[in-house]
Amino acid sequence: MRVYLFILLVAAAVTYLLTPAVRLVARRAGAMTAVRERDVHDTVTPRLGGVAMFVGIVAALLVAGNVPFLEGLFRDSRQPWAVLAAAGVVCLLGAADDKWDLDWVTKLAGQVLAALLLAWQGVSLVTLPIGGVTVLSGRSALILTVLVVVVAMNAVNFVDGLDGLAAGVMAIGGTAFFLYAYTLTRSASTTDYSSLAALLTAVMIGACVGFLPHNLTRARIFMGDSGSMLLGLLLAASTIAVTGQVDPARLSGADMLGQFLPILLPIGVMIVPFLDFGLAVIRRIGSGRSPFHADKAHLHHRLLRLGHSKRGAVIIMYVWTVVISVGLLLPLVLPMRTVLVLWTGSLLLAVLMTLDPMRWRRPHHQKEPADDRL
Repeated sequence: MRVYLFILLVAAAVTYLLTPAVRLVARRAGAMTAVRERDVHDTVTPRLGGVAMFVGIVAALLVAGNVPFLEGLFRDSRQPWAVLAAAGVVCLLGAADDKWDLDWVTKLAGQVLAALLLAWQGVSLVTLPIGGVTVLSGRSALILTVLVVVVAMNAVNFVDGLDGLAAGVMAIGGTAFFLYAYTLTRSASTTDYSSLAALLTAVMIGACVGFLPHNLTRARIFMGDSGSMLLGLLLAASTIAVTGQVDPARLSGADMLGQFLPILLPIGVMIVPFLDFGLAVIRRIGSGRSPFHADKAHLHHRLLRLGHSKRGAVIIMYVWTVVISVGLLLPLVLPMRTVLVLWTGSLLLAVLMTLDPMRWRRPHHQKEPADDRL
């Protein structure tokens, strides 16, 4: 565990220290987020934050490759380097979009290319995590892998609409997934606790933690598509690395739930992005538009219309991420009766916070701080 925490801190430190330089580069390169009618922010803000996150991830993985505890992952498999190469592809793609606003067809093609690169190098779904059901064919495995990766990248991209939202949600949910991946690894071996899924999740959390101080209200830089797609790809790769490689049913207390956790937990971790993504696709296709056509009806827009402040909306989406992702882990460590009580209480609290904004927002006389970034 200490090794993973060290790698996490490396990613966090490099990301934190590099982000101001990337912010300056974004200003000089003109990679700025204009204020559009559908946007929540009210000032022109640099993006390209994902570039700093990517460099932090690269540094952390290079360090990990030279740590005896983890070097076997890099020596015996090409998968860590495949993930890093795919992450580089989506970061470059996102950086280009941050600068030139690429059309959705170009972005989708780049996302598929990155997913195919992962699958080609062995980061691919081989079995379904329900009793070890084998995927019927190599083509089915390839299609399913590409679908999972592309949906994850776009889901994080869709939810990245408020200061600190995407990075915070992914850090919180990623922590739950890291604990699950690490526990699975310990249950599968008594001597080797190295895990690609745990490593990828740790560096993702580190990048988010390092970026958040620059991105919280009021954000001095946005992660942009270079960051949101990067985070989605890393979580998808972590999920694929877990799925089918170990037997979740070996977890004490998991029982039937353990067999479904490799499917349920990634969904729980990304419940906010997935829900936003799904509703957006249904809404846009239902109105005869492209699913990538931007609008002002995302979950954070709805929370703002309910009366929440920007900061309050972010906190509520953090709460939902905690409730769902942590709630899915509770049956592994607590009796089911206790879990049901905790589930009921936490869900009621989350619903109350969501539907009663006036109780949770700051007093009216406390105004949002003025923006002095320009």
